[in-house]
Amino acid sequence: MTKENDVVLIYFEDQPISFARIEDISPDIKKDWYHVKLLMLQFPLQVVSWILRDIYINGQEFTMEGKKIRMEKVVCPEESEPVEKEKDIPEKSGGQKVISLADLKKKSS
Repeated sequence: MTKENDVVLIYFEDQPISFARIEDISPDIKKDWYHVKLLMLQFPLQVVSWILRDIYINGQEFTMEGKKIRMEKVVCPEESEPVEKEKDIPEKSGGQKVISLADLKKKSS
């Protein structure tokens, strides 16, 4: 179920065109229809309001002025296994050491 503060990818004629964040979903007078306020995540930022059925908010295709549109909720991909940081300073080929700028900053403070 797509809800407020979710990020959606908007498809226009089956092509992804923009990301948007759902700012507000409020009921319309008609049953199962809602006013959806979207912050378009593009430059310049723009706010649009669409009146959509609940099924359209949840990803079913609809049309505007005869053009196919679909919103797909963006889900953060699962993280891969974390890479353990080496405690020793790694050596580069040729015997050169990698120097951490963060460590240098700590020593000079």
